[in-house]
Amino acid sequence: MSDTITGGEAVYRVLKANGVTTAFGLLGGSMLELYDAMYAGGDIAYVGARDERAAGHMADAYARVNGGPGVVLGAQAGPGVVNLVTAVAEAQLAYSPLVVIAGAISRGDQGKDTFQEVDQVALFAPISKRSIMVTDAARLAPMLEDAIRLAMSGRRGPVVLHVPRDLFSAEVPAIEPVAVKTAKAGPPAASDVAAIRAMITGAKRPVIFAGGGFKWAAGTAALTALAETLEVPVVASTGHADVMAHGHPWFAGQGGPRGNRVASRLTREADVIVVLGARLGFNSTFHSAEYVNPAARIAHVDIEGSAVGRYFPVEIAVQADAYETALALMDTPAPDIAAWRTGFTADMASLVAEREDEARIGTLPMHPRRALAEIRAVLPRDAIVTLDTGNTCLQAADRLAHYHSPGLVTPLDFGLVGFGMPAAIGAKAAAPDRPVIAIMGDGSMGYTMIEVQTAVSHKLAVIFIVLDNQAWGAEKAYQEEFFGGRLLGAEIDSPRFDQFAELCGARGFWVEGPGEMGPALEQALASGETCVIQGRIDPAALMTLRKDLFKSAK
Repeated sequence: MSDTITGGEAVYRVLKANGVTTAFGLLGGSMLELYDAMYAGGDIAYVGARDERAAGHMADAYARVNGGPGVVLGAQAGPGVVNLVTAVAEAQLAYSPLVVIAGAISRGDQGKDTFQEVDQVALFAPISKRSIMVTDAARLAPMLEDAIRLAMSGRRGPVVLHVPRDLFSAEVPAIEPVAVKTAKAGPPAASDVAAIRAMITGAKRPVIFAGGGFKWAAGTAALTALAETLEVPVVASTGHADVMAHGHPWFAGQGGPRGNRVASRLTREADVIVVLGARLGFNSTFHSAEYVNPAARIAHVDIEGSAVGRYFPVEIAVQADAYETALALMDTPAPDIAAWRTGFTADMASLVAEREDEARIGTLPMHPRRALAEIRAVLPRDAIVTLDTGNTCLQAADRLAHYHSPGLVTPLDFGLVGFGMPAAIGAKAAAPDRPVIAIMGDGSMGYTMIEVQTAVSHKLAVIFIVLDNQAWGAEKAYQEEFFGGRLLGAEIDSPRFDQFAELCGARGFWVEGPGEMGPALEQALASGETCVIQGRIDPAALMTLRKDLFKSAK
């Protein structure tokens, strides 16, 4: 056995030792030695996207589904790496453990206005946990280990490791790396548990506000058990409507501005809010008394201490793991809140009836809520759904059904368009035995439509549902409500995406009206193939979200 290996081989060995079985990227000339090592090893699958941004979203979603890390190769220094900016910013605001191996120009060429030279380190520094350049071939492997450790530690997030081109070909000592160990966040102190327990037992209108901290810890079973022990309703933070099973008697669904009226009422009227693994951030609350009772007593538990009590004053502030906290609270006596429970149960029954009524909307073009109701009725219980941003996906946020966590992957706080399709491909790579369905608008589909071919090429049977209202719906809604209906740039013409899918080797389905979306989804699921379902929906069925941003029309 040789005493030396290339830097590319060293990177491959570190990835393999840390359980990385899939990497995403777009081939470039900056790290061909790494690609060659992966080819020779044969045990790290490679999903080659058609755009680096899409590859980054794939790796992000992959990490959220399997626990991480998600690895993306920015294989071309300069433009290829710069294309990853959006994906890294998305992962940063989703606290997703994305590890970016970014090619850089050779060390001897740096600072000379070399072809494709840009200050990549500075570019990514404000949108990642760390952006750092490797300068020594001997440090390449340990710095990659550090990047994985940092991405996976504490509040997770993206780390960008920039590797000059010559380091991949440099000879380094042969290594046999071991898996990086990351410290597990601990339980709360006994005194904090006692204080939270007393707060719950003395409450008249308590709510548990649960976030993504339970999903990273695979803690949904503990959350469910806690809710059942206390018989207290649970509200999910934005983008985490899969934190408990749909239809569970103590689960209210997603709250806040993108949530349902029952969940939002609970946090608006609660006298005690126990926040576990969530921030009470803007996306979930608008930092407003409309969604959080300013008089409520709040106990706030999060793995990141700086998030605790940042946006709302709290009575009990705890830095701890949400899962461990749920376990510690399990012996809390159920509070005496019969009227609160009865009101919640009645409200949920009313909401279910309302959603059933939406399934009977018979207008043509089809109302998006009718389309979503038909999708909900057909979704397999083990499905993973990815959503995009936009008007249609705003209405989808709390209208689907998730039974297994993780079962929902969304853009979260970055709110970008073009996320849903590549995220679905990454989710399918992480969970090949689960059905994966992406729901997006026609605008979003236009961003990433070529990635249909990525799914086909890599035999990742994803179903892409395009709800086509021929508009940038969110902006059109604002122009109509606040700018007197003066539309500029809001209406778009899209091709037949179902026909485009067939050109890429996928199956296409065209949905014209009510009653057709459900059967189309059933056929797509049964086919076992990559499919695109394009459904025309009512372009007038829009809703506005940020009413605080605009003045009334003049």
